[in-house]
Amino acid sequence: MTTADAVPLRTLAKMIDHSLLHPTLTDEGILAGCALARKYDVATVCVKPYAVPMCCKELAGADVGVCSVIGFPHGNSTTAIKTAETVQAIRDGASEIDMVINIGKALGGDWEYISHEVRVVNDVCLSKNAILKVIFETDYLQDEQIIRLCEICSRIKAAFIKTSTGYGFAKQPNGFYSYAGATEHNVALMRAHSAPGVQIKAAGGVRTLDELLRFRALGATRIGATATEVILEEAKKRGYR
Repeated sequence: MTTADAVPLRTLAKMIDHSLLHPTLTDEGILAGCALARKYDVATVCVKPYAVPMCCKELAGADVGVCSVIGFPHGNSTTAIKTAETVQAIRDGASEIDMVINIGKALGGDWEYISHEVRVVNDVCLSKNAILKVIFETDYLQDEQIIRLCEICSRIKAAFIKTSTGYGFAKQPNGFYSYAGATEHNVALMRAHSAPGVQIKAAGGVRTLDELLRFRALGATRIGATATEVILEEAKKRGYR
């Protein structure tokens, strides 16, 4: 039996949060993204908070959820603002929340602060039948910090942990900025140090079917992607049905 025989196309589609987060996206571009998400029957569209009501209206009747980012992209909002932003996004129709942690607090080892903000936002999500994905921004972190975040999110029972925003550009020795985004090393590390009930979303630079399949093999159950059409059309060409 081939991989294409073993994995339904819909299973691959339902791994994808179709990302519509670039700051230059107009409403027209976001609506076009919703149409693509509906066509390919993905898990969600992942959008900026102001776009949640528009996307919910556009996707009414489709089996595609609306995911809102919170504290995006750098995680610097106060816990109170992240909480209020979460409440508003869910009120507007979001069923999933992708929240960026306070990265500076993680780098400084203030794990009590991180635990508190994750717990508070997760409690809001649970109380309103939404799920939380906690974004680490792994480009900025060392393995030991990623492990600690995995342990915190496991203890709090967050639904998902997520590698990256796709906008975590780190300064390189040559002075230029770039990002790695989701890497096989970090996804494997996160899977190894998280409770079985915590799912993993690989995001940032996932552009091909082969990358999706590699992350799936490492334990990721969701990916963030702008290349949704490319990925799923390639899957069809390879015989996924």
